[in-house]
Amino acid sequence: MKNAFLDLLTRIRVSFDWLPGTLASVVVLCAAALMAEICSRIMTKLVLRVPGQKRGAFFRSFTTAMQRPARVILAIVFVATALPATGFSYRTTQMGRHGLLVLFVLMMGYAAIVAMRVLSDAYLVRITGKDDRDDILLRTHMTQVRLLRRMADILVGLLTVGSALMTFESVREYGLSLFASAGAASVVVGLAARPLLTNLIAGMQIAMTQPIRMEDLIIINGDWAWVEEITATYVVLRVWDWRRHIVPISWFLENPFQNWTHNSAALIGVVFLYVDFHAPMDRIRARLREIVHGSALWDGKVFDVQVADCSAHMMTVRIIASARSALVSWDLRCEIREKIIVFLRDECPEALPRERLAHVASVDGREALMVAPSIDRPPPGAYTGPPGA
Repeated sequence: MKNAFLDLLTRIRVSFDWLPGTLASVVVLCAAALMAEICSRIMTKLVLRVPGQKRGAFFRSFTTAMQRPARVILAIVFVATALPATGFSYRTTQMGRHGLLVLFVLMMGYAAIVAMRVLSDAYLVRITGKDDRDDILLRTHMTQVRLLRRMADILVGLLTVGSALMTFESVREYGLSLFASAGAASVVVGLAARPLLTNLIAGMQIAMTQPIRMEDLIIINGDWAWVEEITATYVVLRVWDWRRHIVPISWFLENPFQNWTHNSAALIGVVFLYVDFHAPMDRIRARLREIVHGSALWDGKVFDVQVADCSAHMMTVRIIASARSALVSWDLRCEIREKIIVFLRDECPEALPRERLAHVASVDGREALMVAPSIDRPPPGAYTGPPGA
């Protein structure tokens, strides 16, 4: 087949002998590239006709994503094969082959990166097609796939550029000399790239140990923040007001932080209610039970009402109720506060907290205000000690 292809290109070259030699050779190369384009289009159309809703759809999407790098690679192969039929000098042919080799290596690396992204995206689409919003396994896979994909992109990119550079004789000799002095060079490179290497290693640790996952809710600098993106070197956190925190990935291995959704997104919300000592707790507890049980935000698991504390002026009532996520818990707590305040205002005004003042008479007969009731004390000098002293 190769000989037939070269014979065809040779005949094309002969048919353009009336052109200058260089221009005729360029026409031959263009003809080879055109043949590669035609073959690529034919193969693409054949693959796009693969039947099936699942497997066929995957092949079609994979082919659509890979058609550009595949066409360029096929054109490089056709042009490199056509070089002997162009009539270029030996030096020009060798230079052309080397240039095509470098381009071929770069395109193979690019095609590998595209293929990994298509495969990982297909896997993520497959595992995210679930209705369970609190799927720890789903978020674990999303974190691992995205982190490992970015690290693989970096590794393939470095290997591709290194392989392309090693095709140059001068670079190859420099690489061998650098390898001979690897002891000192590794120390220098390690010191210079310490922050980058630290974050890359931290990214691998996070991908394996999973202290944070995609869409985890964490507390950082006093803010609620969701893990929006995890790259190989940093993490993007989305705050509730749409601000973004950009945090080095190594920070999560060196500092303590709160992860509210590490094992489950469900949370128990707490509402504190401050009422007077005259508050009818039975009625308040019954009303709170109606509010929580009638709310669509409650997950039906945890609910309780207790007098948690008291001071000289009021009681502290603690209401706890569970919800399936932090945002739902926030909305549930707000709903509880709003409805119980309306109930206390309209039906139990005696339960509203108040300050107690006492009217007492002073020595000269005038009334005065005190913040506490009066205490019966013996007159001055009336106390002579304990009985029998």
